[in-house]
Amino acid sequence: MPNQPAPNLLSWASEIDEHAVMQAARTARMRIVSGHVALMPDAHVGIGATVGSVIPTEGAIIPAAVGVDIGCGMVATETTLTAADLPDTLEALMRLVERRIPAGVGKGHEDPSVDRALDELGRPHTALTGKQETTVARQFGTLGSGNHFVEVCLDERERVWTVLHSGSRGIGNQLATRHIADAKKLMKHQAVGLEDPDLAYLVQSTPEFDAYIADMLWSQHYAMASRARMDKVLINALFRVVGHGTRVRTINCHHNFTQIETHDDKQLWITRKGAIKADRGDEGVIPGSMGTRSYIVSGRGNPLSYNSCAHGAGRRMSRSRAKRELSATSLKAAMRGRTWNADRAGALVDEHPEAYKPIDRVMEDQKDLVTVQHTLRQVFNYKG
Repeated sequence: MPNQPAPNLLSWASEIDEHAVMQAARTARMRIVSGHVALMPDAHVGIGATVGSVIPTEGAIIPAAVGVDIGCGMVATETTLTAADLPDTLEALMRLVERRIPAGVGKGHEDPSVDRALDELGRPHTALTGKQETTVARQFGTLGSGNHFVEVCLDERERVWTVLHSGSRGIGNQLATRHIADAKKLMKHQAVGLEDPDLAYLVQSTPEFDAYIADMLWSQHYAMASRARMDKVLINALFRVVGHGTRVRTINCHHNFTQIETHDDKQLWITRKGAIKADRGDEGVIPGSMGTRSYIVSGRGNPLSYNSCAHGAGRRMSRSRAKRELSATSLKAAMRGRTWNADRAGALVDEHPEAYKPIDRVMEDQKDLVTVQHTLRQVFNYKG
């Protein structure tokens, strides 16, 4: 059950930094916020709005609350394979995935078939440069960097799942950055006081608002279609290595997005910044950190959270602090027994499991938000 650390703020987090609470309280005091801000158990400090927050606004949207990785989310696929079907090592799968799902800052690929997928998506509202058009095509179906990843997991029945985390890549970032800047300029021009300039908002029924909505929706579609493409590539690679297998079901969900919803008979923009929709019947994917568990869940439709839940473990250390205090040696120990990018351990220290909150605590904190369907443990991890 939630507690109330500040006025108009409900928190499900048993572990949360005081700066995250202060940041969320600033958002909750905004005049466009209609109702309370809900903090999920994985909440931590973000830029402007708190990561792991659900923000209800009326007649306006805060672009920075959606964030720069618009439509970032998870896709998980259950297969007919079991642990007994997997080879002794998944190194062959690692080689295939590294070739077929490029990862890293700015990384892309050349694939003529991408053009057909992009034709179905159309183009964003904002006119793209030739360089951006090229980037849109090259980065579609690629992983990105940071905490984006590909995993093969086993559930409590020893059934094989694939799990993948990615977003809208460079184009989503560029579109979001442009609209955040536009919102800041408008607020400054209108002399509207904000406790944090990154909380600048766009008012409904204005050209700037409409342009942002169009670009945001396109970026969400781009991210979801890109995940679906990588999921297909990953599943095909897995079945090639094993020699057989079929897909049972796939769950593809956003955790950085906003949409119109009705709550308490009001039409509100519900912005989930690092949170997933968990209405009754909604299925979701909640990953832990490297070396820990992930969860397949179904929503319980809790109105206090605006039918939302956590999107992951949530950071307890900044990336710079993790690099200072944690080591490649301890990361290797945490990842023992798995196929992963061990040769890049030094570069992945900021993704160390100790840099994140314990996922089991996060799940305990949100028992009133979701029901666990399956608990997954990693046997393969490919990091962006």
